Amino acid sequence: MASLFDPFPYLETPRLRLRPLRPTDWKAIIALRGNPESMRYIPRPMITNKEEALSMVEMIQQKIDEGTGINWVITEKGADEMLGIIGHYRIKPEHFRSEIGYMILPKAQGKGIATEAIQALLVYGFEQLHLHSVEAVIDPQNSASIRLIEKLGFVKEAHFIENEYFDGRFWDALVYSLLKRNFKPIV
Repeated sequence: MASLFDPFPYLETPRLRLRPLRPTDWKAIIALRGNPESMRYIPRPMITNKEEALSMVEMIQQKIDEGTGINWVITEKGADEMLGIIGHYRIKPEHFRSEIGYMILPKAQGKGIATEAIQALLVYGFEQLHLHSVEAVIDPQNSASIRLIEKLGFVKEAHFIENEYFDGRFWDALVYSLLKRNFKPIV
C-alpha cells in the first residue's frame, strides 16, 4: 500500500525549501536536538550521538510510511543546510486534526523562518490533508513560541497543569489550535 506521502511533498515559500529528513542530516540533528538551549522547553531526551540521530530519522520515516505524521527539514532555497525541523507530528485523520511541531537552530532564530515555514505547513495541512484544525502544544514558559503561534491566528484551548513527567519534574502544557476557517496567511 502506498503511503499518503508518496511521493514525498516538497514545500516551498519565498525564501525556504522544505525537504525530507535524511540520514546524512545526523550532525544537524545533534546540533538541534542535542543543544540544551534548543531543548529547554521540550520534555524529550537530548540526542547526543549518531545512533540516536539515525534512530530519529527512522522514527520519522516510519510515521511517513504509516501516514501518521510527516516532518520536513527547513532549508533556505538554493542551500541544503538544515535550519530546523517542522512537521505534522501527529495526524489524526479520523478527526481531521493534526499536531504540529517545530524546532529552529539557534543561529536561524529571529529571522522569520519559523513563521514562514509554519505557514507553508498550514497551507499543506488545510489544502492537501484536508484538515479541519491544527494544534500546537507549547510549554507555558516558551514565550517566543507562544507569540509566534498567536501571531499566526492560533488560540489557546487549554492549559494542562503538570500533565507530563520528564527528567525528574512535572511539565505543564498549553494547547493552541487553529481552525481552517480562521487561517489567514501573513504576507
